[in-house]
Amino acid sequence: MTGPTRKIIHVDMDAFYASVEQRDDPSLRGRPVAVGHGARRGVVAAASYEARVFGVRSALPSVTALRRCPELIFVPPRFDVYRAVSRQVHAVFAEFSDLVEPLALDEAYLDVTANKADLPTAWLTAKAIRARILRETGLSASAGVSYNKFLAKLASGQRKPNGQFAIMPQDGEAFVEALPVAKFHGVGPATAARMHAVGISTGADLKAWSLADLQRRFGKAGAWYHAIARGQDDRPVNPHRERKSSGSETTFEEDLTDPARIEVGILAMADDVWAWCHETGQRGRTVTVKIKWADFQQSTRSQSFALPIESRASLHEASLGLIRSVFPPRKGIRLVGVTLSNFPPAQRALSAAPSLLPDADGV
Repeated sequence: MTGPTRKIIHVDMDAFYASVEQRDDPSLRGRPVAVGHGARRGVVAAASYEARVFGVRSALPSVTALRRCPELIFVPPRFDVYRAVSRQVHAVFAEFSDLVEPLALDEAYLDVTANKADLPTAWLTAKAIRARILRETGLSASAGVSYNKFLAKLASGQRKPNGQFAIMPQDGEAFVEALPVAKFHGVGPATAARMHAVGISTGADLKAWSLADLQRRFGKAGAWYHAIARGQDDRPVNPHRERKSSGSETTFEEDLTDPARIEVGILAMADDVWAWCHETGQRGRTVTVKIKWADFQQSTRSQSFALPIESRASLHEASLGLIRSVFPPRKGIRLVGVTLSNFPPAQRALSAAPSLLPDADGV
């Protein structure tokens, strides 16, 4: 690395939506809670830690969640409340740094190389941020502290819930080497499976591959994998990051050929995307469905409309129409995704605002 060592904090609220519901309704505390709708075609938007013990996670169909946890309590989402709490959280961030990159309502990167509170270390800054969030909202947050965004993101998951963890510059490479690649932020289940197939199970395995070999095997992403295997990430914390699309995808627990089960997955992903649209007020004209087959080949189907999609039902209809174009599937489907894009220019200007995404599993 060149230049002064940066001090980056990744702050992530703990089970945000579910924790807000448990805060506001004491009868829910200590009980398995899912934010979402328990109807037959409903999906889990977020799960409390008590529910996660049973394998309940975001984007899981409600019927599956109830099968795993019969005592699960479904609470309908209150996006206006989550938005209000998010404003409180991001106001706290602004007290400590002008360089804040929102990732979602409940998470952000902060560059505190020169923190506004004039605290001597990033560790103390992270502690102060978490304490202030707890005081302002009654909710806990976890934090990761490191010298780049990739490692700070990894660090924030190490002491959840309500903890923090630091990866120092001298320890970055060794930390990555020991970590399973499936734990890397940005390496999803499908990519991890591809890596496992060629003998890459840990960061050390990944580091052993040359840049040229990684590019041949993984295309454009090869350079990124080569860098993070060495604990390197030069991306700045960008308060004005432009968002050009909103998407969500899920890998099924088994390869599917049953159209009804595939459609449930598509509807769950469309609901994820619409939650973000609902929160940000953004609307797009192009719907894209992504399909990854059992043999890892990938297909996409897209449809553009004259006017932006204005309702959840319309997004459902478009997404289902696209996935049905491949029915009956010629082979098993392992992953599906839905993306909304082609925002009007005036809406793209809003992209610096935090987006609403489901709480990540296990965080």
